[in-house]
Amino acid sequence: MDSPKKDEQGGNKDKNTKKKDQEESKNVEELEKCLEEEKKRAEEFSKSLEAEKKKTDEYLNRLKYLQADFENYRKRVEREKEEIASREKARLITRLLVILDELELAIKNGKEAEKKDILVEGVEMVYNKFQKLLCEEGLCEIQALGKPFNPELHEAALVVQTEEHPNNTIIEETRKGFMLNGKVVRPSTVIVAKNPAGGSC
Repeated sequence: MDSPKKDEQGGNKDKNTKKKDQEESKNVEELEKCLEEEKKRAEEFSKSLEAEKKKTDEYLNRLKYLQADFENYRKRVEREKEEIASREKARLITRLLVILDELELAIKNGKEAEKKDILVEGVEMVYNKFQKLLCEEGLCEIQALGKPFNPELHEAALVVQTEEHPNNTIIEETRKGFMLNGKVVRPSTVIVAKNPAGGSC
């Protein structure tokens, strides 16, 4: 027959085992609960990531459309610029053709005329008309003769030692200069006066 002490020890052992099982069961439940929460967080993160991906795709598509629109706009502007330049060129050539016709007529009349002065007058008339046309298009002659030398407008072909003119003054123009809409397209080629005691150009 077992002693009461052994029965008591066996009972304590069963109690400890039961308590341990309960604790393990509780730990398992807590672990399962944690796993469930992590699973929910992962699902929420996955949904959020999918939403962000969708937004990114939308932004990318918008960017592609904007890029395509800008490219079409750029091409349209380039095409319009070319068309404007072509129209302006055609307009200028049409005006030049009128002068060409008049120059041809002046030469013809000059050949048929006994006095060559008529030819000179006709050519001068066409020349003046051509100058006027160029000025209307924005091409104007640079004033040089008698003006102070300006390296931005004039190009010195020769410097002459003289006391008859003020120092650094243009005394002769060997080739006319022109400005187009205020910008020099060809400087005047000139001869400049230099007084013996004066400075250089």
